[in-house]
Amino acid sequence: MTTLNPASNPWRDDAAVIGLVGIAHASSHFSHLLLPLMFPVFMRTFGLSYSELGFLMTVFFVVSGMGQASAGFVVDRFGARPILFGSLVVMALGALTVAAAQSYGGLMLGAAFLGLGNCTFHPVDFTILNQKVSAPRLGYAFSAHGLTGNLGWALAPVFMVGLSTAFDWRTAYVGAAFMFLAIFVLLLWQREFLHADVVDHKQSANSVSTLAFLKIPVVWWCFSFFLLSTMTLAVVQSFSVSILQAMHNVTFEAATFTLTAYMLCAAAGMFLGGFVAARWPRHSDKVVASCMTIAALFMALCGSGIFDATTTMTILAATGLAIGVGGPSRDMMIKKATPKGATGRVYGMVYSGLDVGFAISPLIFGLFMDRGWYGATLLGAALVLLFSVLVALGVGRRTVHA
Repeated sequence: MTTLNPASNPWRDDAAVIGLVGIAHASSHFSHLLLPLMFPVFMRTFGLSYSELGFLMTVFFVVSGMGQASAGFVVDRFGARPILFGSLVVMALGALTVAAAQSYGGLMLGAAFLGLGNCTFHPVDFTILNQKVSAPRLGYAFSAHGLTGNLGWALAPVFMVGLSTAFDWRTAYVGAAFMFLAIFVLLLWQREFLHADVVDHKQSANSVSTLAFLKIPVVWWCFSFFLLSTMTLAVVQSFSVSILQAMHNVTFEAATFTLTAYMLCAAAGMFLGGFVAARWPRHSDKVVASCMTIAALFMALCGSGIFDATTTMTILAATGLAIGVGGPSRDMMIKKATPKGATGRVYGMVYSGLDVGFAISPLIFGLFMDRGWYGATLLGAALVLLFSVLVALGVGRRTVHA
């Protein structure tokens, strides 16, 4: 039997679970930026266009999305912990593959390995958190989960640009591989905190009942929300450095620092959002919609070109804060829409929308970038984010009546 949301645990045990899962989640988000950060280097080394670079991220997230949709079933069947360990090893292999790449094909193979390693983290993480963390602390666990993910994003520019400046870009990827392996060793050492029960399917042995959650409309609304909201994030991750350089003639280091500032602001927002989610758990959809609306306005201001470089970079960083505050409420919104006993499957399917958004966005907005439509890229990202607001409100309406 699966034990969900124990009423109370010693706070040290909950803190250990939250911390270890958070470190794993940070490594997943760290992997998202391994390729985009080196786009300017890849353009010089391999002579690639923005569209070709964007396709690398499409490969990453197509593999991750397909894997994530099925990873939920694997997690429910075999347990979260062994899947987590395997994912870290595969991501290390992906980083080493990129380090050794001699052509565009080698970069694509590395992207595929990184995507495969990334695919399991959301069903793994939320399965462990939902089973192991006391119910009263779950909102804070979701906040810490999102916060550590954003810290992983924030660390990536410092780590990769720092190593590539001190040595070269290939050494930076070797360093990333060793970081994944170090996290694997840490989690293996503390593995007793990461044990999660498998789901007993004896009472639902046929495939129809196992897939019954796919017939629930709100699951697909949640999927759509992740798809749309992530398209905007993909623009920031993949192209914000190039956009800032093209629109405002800032240095590569300044543009990269802005991306780090965005991620740090998002992490701070996640911390604040944990208190917001705990204070208004019944209104998570409205919290999410409000935060995304503010973020879309900020993004549109950045794309308008009416501000100077410093103001634009400041507003872009503030966009991360707005999105971050809505993060824990977003996870609470998904939890309320999840049928009992289907945590891994639902989170795997819903969060695969994140991968689809990451896969589609570079293809669309990479064409914008190749045509020099830098401001329009940010304006388009803002418009897509506004669409996600409508979907979030739709999730809230359908969850009430689900």
